[in-house]
Amino acid sequence: MRSTPKSMRLHIGIFGRRNVGKSSLLNAMTRQQVSIVSDFAGTTTDPVEKPMELLPLGPVLFIDTAGLDDEGTLGALRTERTRAVFDRVDLGVIVCDAGHWDSFEENILRELRERNVPVVAVFNKADLAAPASTLLEQLAAQKVRTVNTVASEGNGILDFRQALLDAAPADFIEHPAIVSDLVGPGELAVLVVPIDKEAPKGRLIMPQVQSIRDLLDGDAYCMVVKERELRDALERLNRPPKLVVTDSQAFLKVAADTPPEIPLTSFSILFARYRGDLVAQVAGTLAIDQLQPGDKVLIAESCSHHPIADDIGRVKIPRWLTQYVGGKMTFDVVQGHDFPPDLDSYKLVIHCGACVTNRRAMLSRILKCRQAGVPVTNYGLAIAYSLGIFERALEPFPAALELFKSEERIIS
Repeated sequence: MRSTPKSMRLHIGIFGRRNVGKSSLLNAMTRQQVSIVSDFAGTTTDPVEKPMELLPLGPVLFIDTAGLDDEGTLGALRTERTRAVFDRVDLGVIVCDAGHWDSFEENILRELRERNVPVVAVFNKADLAAPASTLLEQLAAQKVRTVNTVASEGNGILDFRQALLDAAPADFIEHPAIVSDLVGPGELAVLVVPIDKEAPKGRLIMPQVQSIRDLLDGDAYCMVVKERELRDALERLNRPPKLVVTDSQAFLKVAADTPPEIPLTSFSILFARYRGDLVAQVAGTLAIDQLQPGDKVLIAESCSHHPIADDIGRVKIPRWLTQYVGGKMTFDVVQGHDFPPDLDSYKLVIHCGACVTNRRAMLSRILKCRQAGVPVTNYGLAIAYSLGIFERALEPFPAALELFKSEERIIS
């Protein structure tokens, strides 16, 4: 399972003051010296990530963070990086030492609770002092699981492991499907995979690989073709496929070659549902009609790939939107974990499919856009809309299609 992508792992963030044993806890849990441990406060600087297999839960990603009480100019930068981790964790661990819990830990708990993140409280250095029974009762009332550990000696680690399993979100254990639920057992999906400059040599890109695996897990059949072979492949079948899925960049040709009675969508739109909130992003897509020359649009990518000459986020989408709007606009691009804290200057955020991040991180970004009053869409939705095939691309998703049709009726 070491090859499991980070985006498909349960993200577990470890938070607390400096020198309470966060790194010792991670090292004891993984049985490796993942993080540097010393008696000097502030040893951990940037967040440290460690993937592992946590049976029976499955693949997880531990994120060890710098102490939130770090001091000075450099400490403020470390703290800022730690706070960014809040937005991408599925499960939070608050570590304190010798039973010490006050408003500082309560503030961390509040940050996690505001994001609906389940929490485990670890009282480390339990050989020195134990938490008060009233505190334990208070945390239990808030459904916070508590564990006593002496991480430096490995004591309490099995209890910590069980607490993580008990607190893991149900939607991680019962992971939603990418595409198999739209196809069904014994049915066929045709995946259209262009091999262009952006396709990694010798490999398929992650959404394509994950979709193939999801179809196999769902006992469905899968045919993979390039866009120029699609028409011939469909003609050779003795019955039509349940669904055609294409790379968004080939939408127009694939739509032209796919009979109208066969449902069609894109990998990016599948991932808008899988990683984010499809209905919310469909609503955000409709804001394209409100764009005007001179407006600012933010292009956000989860990965940090090196752009090519005809890059989809930097070249193709800006070109298609500029043609649709009929005038020049300003496009800013961010990558990886970078995301502007202030979105007020943007009229639209267009996000990638988020295949290399987890769903919580994507939902956090959607929430930030909603709080700022800025509509958010994704690559596939924006491309389909600007090319005039939006309704067809939404046919496999009744709720999203109904939203689009109802908004269209209101506008008309």
